[in-house]
Amino acid sequence: MRCPNCNSKDIGKIGSHQFYCWGCFIELTVNGDKMSVYQVEEDGTLSSLDDLFFEEIPQEFPHLHASN
Repeated sequence: MRCPNCNSKDIGKIGSHQFYCWGCFIELTVNGDKMSVYQVEEDGTLSSLDDLFFEEIPQEFPHLHASN
């Protein structure tokens, strides 16, 4: 697995479906074929970065959903 942000392979497992990138300090959650990306805030909370990494395909283009 490579980090979607910095392309580093320095990924550590911190939970059953949770990973941490030591290259850019983001947390990744993988559930099946879906990945979510989070920034760890100073107080330990997580802020989603999914809107920066994953584009939503508009519903009016259903043929594009089939290839995902």
